Amino acid sequence: MLKKTPILPFVLITSLFLMWGLANNMTDTLLSAFKRIMSMTDFQTTFVQYAFYGAYFCLAIPAAILIKKYTYKTGILIGLGMFIGGSLLFYPASKTMVYGHFLAALFILAGGLSLLETAANPYIIAMGPEETGTQRLNLAQSFNPIGSIIGVWLSKLFILSKLNMAGEAERASMSPEQLQAIQSEELTGVMGPYVGVAFFLVIIWLLIFLNKMPTASDENSKFDFGDAWQRLRQKRHYVWSVVAMFFYIGAQIGIWSFTIRYVMKELNLNEEQASSYYLAALVLFLLSRFVCTYLMRFITPRRLLTSLSVLAMILTGTAMATGGYVGVYALIGISGCMSLMFPTIYGLGLQGLGQDTKIGGSGLIMAILGGAVLTGVQGQISDATGSINTAFIVPLLCFGVVVYFAVREAKVATQKG
Repeated sequence: MLKKTPILPFVLITSLFLMWGLANNMTDTLLSAFKRIMSMTDFQTTFVQYAFYGAYFCLAIPAAILIKKYTYKTGILIGLGMFIGGSLLFYPASKTMVYGHFLAALFILAGGLSLLETAANPYIIAMGPEETGTQRLNLAQSFNPIGSIIGVWLSKLFILSKLNMAGEAERASMSPEQLQAIQSEELTGVMGPYVGVAFFLVIIWLLIFLNKMPTASDENSKFDFGDAWQRLRQKRHYVWSVVAMFFYIGAQIGIWSFTIRYVMKELNLNEEQASSYYLAALVLFLLSRFVCTYLMRFITPRRLLTSLSVLAMILTGTAMATGGYVGVYALIGISGCMSLMFPTIYGLGLQGLGQDTKIGGSGLIMAILGGAVLTGVQGQISDATGSINTAFIVPLLCFGVVVYFAVREAKVATQKG
């Protein structure tokens, strides 16, 4: 799958998949952290995801226009710069101790990630023959969960372990000075990993800036944004890939955002202890990504996507209906099913787009907004029903949409064959 692929540029761009995996999953743990630090409802904590994935939605098209007008490398360098800037803004936010300031820092950080993903995903596909593009993207995406594991480990070590175990009622009875002192210490813990990551990102920025990177074949082609969208709207497989991506990301972020909360409730653990189960889910996600990449040598991506989407629905229903260790293990198992979904939906969606690949990629990145919208709905259901288990109906339905997309794609492929 790496035939005719420049290895050093491939390695450098693949390292970015690790870094945004780190940021994504470290951010997921902030929902549990802010719930305790600021005594928030489940819905209020999902503002973290609204800021994070809202930035993906807002910046995806500008990112596509940028890399279409200039180069993938330009988009990646600007995206990394925003990633670094947003991470550093966690320092002043920890001093003001204002929730909105953390959200603003996350928005800037995630805006940079939107540029990175809009550029890096199609760039990996463009680094070799189109027929192996989905496999190559799955390989690059296999390093994303390594970053996710590192991100949760950093959060467990530096954020969740620093939380004061005082509950909402106990905090409400504290004096303003006492509460502020506790919150200041906790928010300093939140800030530390983000600022540390920023300094590491500077090294990656310099390596990419100083190395010669390949360009895609259409860098200098005439570009008309309106015409490109008109052509894309007429490609039904692409439109359905965007729909499937919206619901898949909603399922993924909903599962991961509330895993710690679910485990705390079912096994009577605190945030740090429950994060170990979240970490186990990401390890399974990682292992499954490599297994699925290998299996694609023998089984078509469409068939794998269909099978694992159905299994994800079964496991989600089990987590909702049972609870206890059975429910927790089912919840962990869902991550094994999700491992191939993003790169496979993305790769199938971009097939045959030609000169519209970059704009098409931005549409798929905009669909990441599902991580904000549907996670918010999940939080509202949890607050309204008083049951985190019931709220998992949202990812259950989302996986149903992915099943429909996979089956549809398999039928279309059979008819063409």
